[in-house]
Amino acid sequence: MKKLVIFDLDGTLLNTIGDLAQSTNYALKQCGFPTHNTDSYRTFVGNGINKLFERALPEEERNEENIMKVRSFFLPYYNLHKSDLTQPYKGVTELLTALQERGCMIAVASNKYQAATEKLARSYFPGINFIKVLGQREGIPTKPDPHIINEIIQAAGVSKEETIYVGDSNVDIITGHNAGVDVVGVSWGFRSRRELQENNPLTIIEEAEEILLLL
Repeated sequence: MKKLVIFDLDGTLLNTIGDLAQSTNYALKQCGFPTHNTDSYRTFVGNGINKLFERALPEEERNEENIMKVRSFFLPYYNLHKSDLTQPYKGVTELLTALQERGCMIAVASNKYQAATEKLARSYFPGINFIKVLGQREGIPTKPDPHIINEIIQAAGVSKEETIYVGDSNVDIITGHNAGVDVVGVSWGFRSRRELQENNPLTIIEEAEEILLLL
């Protein structure tokens, strides 16, 4: 029986793509670089914000200086506008509530920077007592490195066999495999079903409530 359910945040619990696109486009424009349509950002996100900026920059402009310049405009703008368009996916709030009522421990493991991860998780799901909400932190490797999953498992005091990780991208599936836990893909996120299938998750679900059946 699973005792711990760990969720990715962007593309899994929350549809954040509109605010990420809007904020990155603002930063790019401030730096004199071309912007992108929202759908393009579905393939830019997933590996942390610095990688997001690298992918959004013109190929010939992808260097550390430009990445940090874009970041300097993105952070204050996103901090003010991170909830303009963001919403939980259908059934997610009800799922988290049901898991909590069943006594399951719930956590978040994201590549979004820590401050935004915490603020979004607590703001959109105030009734959920997450045992850990972890994002990208200085000196800690990002997913698909399994560090963040292992850290949550240790804090929960459960085994890997009692843990399931839920995400929407190849990064999430690979992270779960690297951590040695069962991993479930969700079809409603930023990446394609084909991408998920190619990385061999335990299963791919279409509706949030299907998680309950897996437990």
